[in-house]
This record gives sequence, structure tokens and C-alpha cells, in this order.
Amino acid sequence: MDALKAKYLDRIASAADEAALEEVRLAALGKKGEISLRMRGLGGMEPEARAATGAALNALRDEIDSALRARRAALGDAALDARLADEWLDVTLPARPRRQGTIHPISQVRDEVTAIFADMGFAVAEGPEIESDWYNFDALNIPGHHPARAEMDTFYMHRDPGDPRPPAVLRTHTSPVQIRSMETQGAPIRIICPGRVYRADYDQTHTPNFHQVEGLALDRSLTMANLKWVLEEFFSAYFGTRVKTRFRASHFPFTEPSAEVDIQCSFEGGAVHVGEGDGWLEVLGSGMVHPKVLRAGGIDPHEWQGFAFGMGIDRIAMLKYGIPDLRSFFDSDLRWLRHYGFAALDMPALHTGVAR
Repeated sequence: MDALKAKYLDRIASAADEAALEEVRLAALGKKGEISLRMRGLGGMEPEARAATGAALNALRDEIDSALRARRAALGDAALDARLADEWLDVTLPARPRRQGTIHPISQVRDEVTAIFADMGFAVAEGPEIESDWYNFDALNIPGHHPARAEMDTFYMHRDPGDPRPPAVLRTHTSPVQIRSMETQGAPIRIICPGRVYRADYDQTHTPNFHQVEGLALDRSLTMANLKWVLEEFFSAYFGTRVKTRFRASHFPFTEPSAEVDIQCSFEGGAVHVGEGDGWLEVLGSGMVHPKVLRAGGIDPHEWQGFAFGMGIDRIAMLKYGIPDLRSFFDSDLRWLRHYGFAALDMPALHTGVAR
């Protein structure tokens, strides 16, 4: 027994890894192991010898099993120490820098515009980007022969031959939201309608997809003077300086009278400086809502009147932040986004629209 014990304890102590240790276990304690075979031979012994030999074999088996467990734990600790030595990490070091995303200029300017008009009592209204041609054209007093209804200017949705449904388009402006709001809310009303719009055009100042914000105010005694005050207050808050406006007579099917609005600016070194100089820059269209448009929205034009206006969010973003090309808004260039993007906490102030 002493020789058997010394033999296996030496092999256990010299086992270099888990595989070698498993071989020792099988040789000693496996079904065909040396100690297991000896225990099977106990049945042929005399009772007194069987009791003494059995007790000795059980004690030897327990000792070898304990030695195997201890060696296995030691090998595990050694392996862990080796991993810790090779794969150490100083948890007190600062975290690796991770680049943060930015707020897109369009999203930022939309928030600025919303904050300024909200301070003047305008709510935000939204509508579907796929519209029927009635909401997009007919309800806005745009006749069937108008160039805007041509397929070269407007994206029409596909219709199979014989499909009885009326034509549907990707909305060319957010004006349909005004009609839907009049239908659901009635008058008086004071809303802005920001959102994506679509037209078949592409150059430095036009893209097939761009963003507009339109405004509508209806009451019993609103006039062009109210429209002028609202726009001048908006531009002064948005650009952070007092901005003069100039109204020029124009024609839009959905307003009468209609006016294009210019803002005071100067052109120096290829840059536009708003609110100074003796130059003018056209920025939006506006006017008093046409009686036919009011009727289309379920409003009595003999009782209510009001004004409407619309401007490009992308255009005024270009003016304020010095962005030269409208197409860059949609290129997904990370360098451009990091340069012109805003931090998440650069929220617009409610009364000025200026990021803070």
C-alpha cells in the first residue's frame, strides 16, 4: 500500500496539466484502474484480511482523490495567474475616447424655428408625406393646367391601368397639412407645418427631397400687417439681430393678395450677412389665405380670414450657418456632419432661437 500510495502521489505532483492529471486518475481510480481492480479482489479474501485490506484501500482511494482535487485546483490557479499576467488591465485608467454623434443642422434649425413660433403662440401640425392630389393641389386652388402638376416637377405614385383610386403624390409642399388642420380644428387656428417635401429638381440650391416650414393663422380680423410683424419677429429672433423685410407683390394660387418677402442683407467676400447693408434676399412666399382655400378646409371666408407663409428650412439653415451647397445636407459625409453638427445639449433658447 505504501508503494502504491507513493507511486500515484508522485505522478499527481508531477502532472503538468489537466490532461496529464486525468490520465493519473484513470490509472488509479478508473473502472480499470489499479486501486479499483484491487478492491474487486476483496471478495476472495478471508473476512479478517478483507476488512483490513478494504479499509486500507478506501483510505488510499480517498487520499489519492484529495490529492487529485488539490492538484487540479493548483493547476487552475496557475493558469489564472498566467492569464492575469498576460491579459492585465489597469481599471483605474481613463476610458478610451468614443466619438459622439451630432445633431444634424436640419434638425437643429427645425427645433429653433419651432421654439420661436411656439413663443408667438403657434402649435406644430404634421401630416402624411404621401398625399392625394386633392389635398396637394385642388384644395389649394392650384388649377389642373398649373406647371407644378406636371410629372416633370412632381413625383406621382404608380397606379396600375384601371385602378379607380385618385392620383397620389409625394407632397410638393407642407400646405396640405394646413387643409387637414382646418378640417379637424376649424378656426381660429395658429399653426406651423414643418416637414419633408419632394420635387423633381436637383442643383446647388435644389434637391429632390428638402424641408419646408409653413405657417397658417386664421381669426376674424387678421391682416397683412400681422403677417409682417410675425415674419419680422421671427427673422430677428432667428438671426439674432433686427432684420428688416421687404414685401413684393406676387401671385400664388392659394393666397390673395400674395407677396414674396425679402430680408435685408449684404454680400461680402462670397458670404451673406443678414440684417445689414443695402442688399435684399428673397426668402419666402406669403399672403392672405384665398377664400377658395378656406372653403376647401371647411372654413367660412365671410367670417374668418388669415395669412399663410412658407419657407425652406434648408435655405435658412444655409443662411444662418454659412453652408454653401444644399446637396451637402443629404450626402451623409461624416466630416461635414462633424463640422456643421451640433452637440446634443445645444438646445435653442425659447425666446431667441439661438443655440445655447
